[in-house]
Amino acid sequence: MNSFKIVIPARYASSRFPAKPLVDLCGKPLLQHVYECACKTGADTIVIATDDDRIASVAEQFGATVCMTSADHASGTDRIVEVAQKMGWKDDDVVVNLQGDEPLTPGKIIVQVADNLHKNQRAVCATLSASLTSRDEITNPNVVKVVSDMNGFALYFSRASVPYDRDKTIPVDDLSEYQRHIGIYAYRVGFLKEYAQMPVCTLEKHEALEQLRILWNGKKIHVEEAVELPGHGVDTPEDLAQVKKIIESRSL
Repeated sequence: MNSFKIVIPARYASSRFPAKPLVDLCGKPLLQHVYECACKTGADTIVIATDDDRIASVAEQFGATVCMTSADHASGTDRIVEVAQKMGWKDDDVVVNLQGDEPLTPGKIIVQVADNLHKNQRAVCATLSASLTSRDEITNPNVVKVVSDMNGFALYFSRASVPYDRDKTIPVDDLSEYQRHIGIYAYRVGFLKEYAQMPVCTLEKHEALEQLRILWNGKKIHVEEAVELPGHGVDTPEDLAQVKKIIESRSL
């Protein structure tokens, strides 16, 4: 297996769900569930990156390595840059950004995205996708779509319905032309240092998608279809209730 590292960014202050990483989920903090997903991958290093002492304390209690970072970062990616610098990681090291609110992430896709970057040396970043599951998702702005070229390199990410079926040539029951972006990324440390110096671009502002900054600057992102679908993420208390039901059903 190719070597890689995992960083789990975790913020306490969330406008929609304050203290989310520490909320109880079936007897454990939400963040611990995410950490345990990471532990199943064989990654050589797993780090929780936070700017909050409360999160750091809880994470250390369940055995995680913690890196304290600045509270001024605009994104989790910027937080990972600081971790890589503080930990002294090499430029060619591969780092997976695992979101701290994804407690049902299969270990297989964490390994997959890291391997994807190792296989595609022309890419500075790798990510995953999946076919849509309903027609409603095509026009849902909360479902990010990705269009790739014949070699799997991303052409564009959008909240709009891309590709746009102008002449209605795509059969109504065929969703394979539409790929939903799965927000897990692998980066090389050297590129992360470049990324931290890149200004926010106009496309990123319009779509509210930070990965567009990479394409805007002429860099390549490789996309593979996920070998397993990720579980439900936690953005709101309502999401938490759904995830709790899923975890409880698995333990029956």
